[in-house]
Amino acid sequence: MSMEGRQIVHSRGVQTNMDVIDVLDVAPRREAGRRPLIAITTSEMRDPPDHRSKAEADPPRRELALGLRYMEALESTGGVPLVVPPMGLDAAEALLDGVDGLCLSGGPDLHPTAYGQLAHAELGPTEREMDAFEMALVRAADRRGMPILAICRGLQIVNVARGGTLHQHLPDVTDGEVDHRQRERAENPTHALEVAPDAQLASILGWRSGEVNSFHHQAVDQLGMGLVATAWAPDGTVEALEAPDRPFLVGVQWHAECLVGWPEHVVLFEAFIAACRSRDAVPA
Repeated sequence: MSMEGRQIVHSRGVQTNMDVIDVLDVAPRREAGRRPLIAITTSEMRDPPDHRSKAEADPPRRELALGLRYMEALESTGGVPLVVPPMGLDAAEALLDGVDGLCLSGGPDLHPTAYGQLAHAELGPTEREMDAFEMALVRAADRRGMPILAICRGLQIVNVARGGTLHQHLPDVTDGEVDHRQRERAENPTHALEVAPDAQLASILGWRSGEVNSFHHQAVDQLGMGLVATAWAPDGTVEALEAPDRPFLVGVQWHAECLVGWPEHVVLFEAFIAACRSRDAVPA
């Protein structure tokens, strides 16, 4: 399916007048028809820019960073995003008691010690404490049968959390046919994608051949336990995975949050929100 020449417009209505009480009510059993509360991870740490270090500003310190596109994608498809900082596992368990789904965002490279390898010379910035927290969070959500949508780094976290490994630097194992670090805007798909016909992802998207964006240099090598690859780039890079033993555990290597303007792609978030809305929580 080619998207060339298509107008990047999503015509579905967006609900913006949320009832504050509904948003704050995070009991595990809430009223039917409410908007599901979605925990979304913040994987990236940044030093504050120079202008924040002025005498009139707060003191400089490390900060969490998360692109607004994630929250916009979740809210526009019916969810209420809740940004999650790194925390202790006990607090994470309490958090999961009060949310309906988990969205794992993109971010820096995983440190290869998480899957028993030495660091490659091209390894990018890493956050080991964040790696450990997110893997623990994934495992806890996985035990509950909670819907999980994992994006870019998030897909890699899911794979490693289930015992898989990663290619640390794709140019070492691909032929260069696909540029996985595109230079075009994130709203523009740049490389082809093939989806397995029997995959849950194919049912969600409604197509098997399409195009996606690409902003990564690492990718799945060995699949984690119980995971199956469900989409590939033309160079063989794994572009999606899922867990057939779960109602909704889907990971995509592309930045799907930036493509919700395409009808072919917004359905991924809509399916995730629908799964979060309808799930019956399984005790951990």
